[in-house]
Amino acid sequence: MIRILLIASALACGTASSVLAAEPILGNWKTASGATAEIAPCGGAYCVTLKTGKYAGKRIGNLTGTDGSYSGEITDPESDKTYSGSGAVNGNSLKMKGCVLKVLCKSQTWTRL
Repeated sequence: MIRILLIASALACGTASSVLAAEPILGNWKTASGATAEIAPCGGAYCVTLKTGKYAGKRIGNLTGTDGSYSGEITDPESDKTYSGSGAVNGNSLKMKGCVLKVLCKSQTWTRL
């Protein structure tokens, strides 16, 4: 009986830790243009790929970080220019920011789908 309780406890702890280990940036997001972007692990980073819209299939970002704060590169799919970028997750909102020389910045807020 004790063995069964220990196994059940270990399984419960493993399940809880895997849920807690998921980064808040992972998943599908509605962009400011209305397209869907998927953020998924790739290598040691998180790749941002458009899933719908005019540029579906295009990878537009590469971010690293944890606990809701991320940085890396963001590409404007229309101009194909890449900028220094960052993302900050707050609940179901993701504020994405792209900058040139860290002074000329544009940001937009995405919503979790």
